[in-house]
Amino acid sequence: MRDAAVIAGKSDILDRYAKDYPKGPHDQPQSMCPAFGSLRVGLRMRRTAAVLSGSACCVYGLTFTAHFYGAKRSVGYVPFSSETLVTGKLFEDIRDAVHELADPALYDTIIVTNLCVPTASGVPLQLLPDQINGVRVIGIDVPGFGVPTHAEAKDVLSGAMLAYARKEAEQGPVAAPKERTDRPTITLLGEMFPADPPGIGLMLEPLGLAAGPVVPTREWRELYQALDCAAVAAIHPFYTASVREFEAAGRSVIGSAPVGRDGTAAWLDAVGKACGIAQDKVDASKNKFLPAIAAALAAKPIKGRITVSGYEGSELLVARLLIESGADVPYVGTACPRTRWSDPDREWLEAHGCRVQYRASLEQDIAAVSEFGPNLAIGTTPVVQHAKQRAIPALYFTNLISARPLMGPAGAGSLAMVVNAALANQHRFDKMRDFFEGVGTGVTAGVWQQTPIDRPEFKAKFAAKRIAAAKAEEHIGT
Repeated sequence: MRDAAVIAGKSDILDRYAKDYPKGPHDQPQSMCPAFGSLRVGLRMRRTAAVLSGSACCVYGLTFTAHFYGAKRSVGYVPFSSETLVTGKLFEDIRDAVHELADPALYDTIIVTNLCVPTASGVPLQLLPDQINGVRVIGIDVPGFGVPTHAEAKDVLSGAMLAYARKEAEQGPVAAPKERTDRPTITLLGEMFPADPPGIGLMLEPLGLAAGPVVPTREWRELYQALDCAAVAAIHPFYTASVREFEAAGRSVIGSAPVGRDGTAAWLDAVGKACGIAQDKVDASKNKFLPAIAAALAAKPIKGRITVSGYEGSELLVARLLIESGADVPYVGTACPRTRWSDPDREWLEAHGCRVQYRASLEQDIAAVSEFGPNLAIGTTPVVQHAKQRAIPALYFTNLISARPLMGPAGAGSLAMVVNAALANQHRFDKMRDFFEGVGTGVTAGVWQQTPIDRPEFKAKFAAKRIAAAKAEEHIGT
């Protein structure tokens, strides 16, 4: 499909994606469709319409995002057939749909997304008008063969919107934010737990700074406010396209995040340096918050060996917080790529004996569980399943770990309750393992009067028949 997309004129976009989001050991995502991420960003924005162009089965699957994460927002869909795809009629249908949808009373922005098949066929969303009736139109390609994770697809859309907003701001006055502070702000890059930005704001107050918008934003005017900042904090360090827009606007970007005592101290120093803040003001914030963070960590210690893996992009931050809470974390894997903005976290983790695996595959995450024999495995659904099958307590990263505050005093100790509860469940896993011991696996799984015997020779015989039948059918088709 990638080769077809190149022939169809999408080489520039795919080359940029290859540079922004370098692939790992696999040539396609191992998690959900990447458009899950960009669609979620669009659906969470006020007065924003989302339109998908792709195979009906893909669009149907992605409506889960609309109903759950998008709070039952509608998703537009432009269907196609083989004829409309190859003749260019699909693009005309998309253009007509956007014109029909562009009602300034309802929308500020319309986002059109090409999924795999339209991208491979070269549907040229860049030829859509920039605006219709005052409604902005943004077209993006989010193919599974070009964007490795749904987390990075959030950056694809965020970067496209920032680029549009930056050009608007360069051309003249733009809408002011609903709430404005008289202090310079720090834009927070990456989706965050709702309690974290206010906590970061409190830590910035002694520096004479304020927490700015979180990108991805919830409405268009926040993009102008995000660009009009003193500096950008890359809380999630893989938003490469967004960083490019901030740097084009002359903004400096800070890596890592105020996680744990060490992380908070280093982050405040980095913010002070980037914004030219006097060291005594930085020290005032550190003297106020670092003791509280240390006390919170000490009050809720975590004891045990834990492996961490996930695809959200905050895995390194979680590993740091676990280590400062007292846990032994020998491995952290993230599906996201290595960037220079994650170097502070990587260096700190490696100095504390943790192996960091960027673009980690499912196979590498599972191998880490087998290698280190943790007391608890934090990871994606298949990693959790693998661990529990081996009587190892496990927690799903996305729903149980990343959905908690991580920053500052509120984040210190926030993981202890769920992590310690899981660690304390080892006896339950031992009991279940002992109870089901001998039941069998694979062909012998279940309860039998006579245990089935595996017959690999039968499998090989029927596999050969299937291959021969497929070849015969293919020959008839030609």
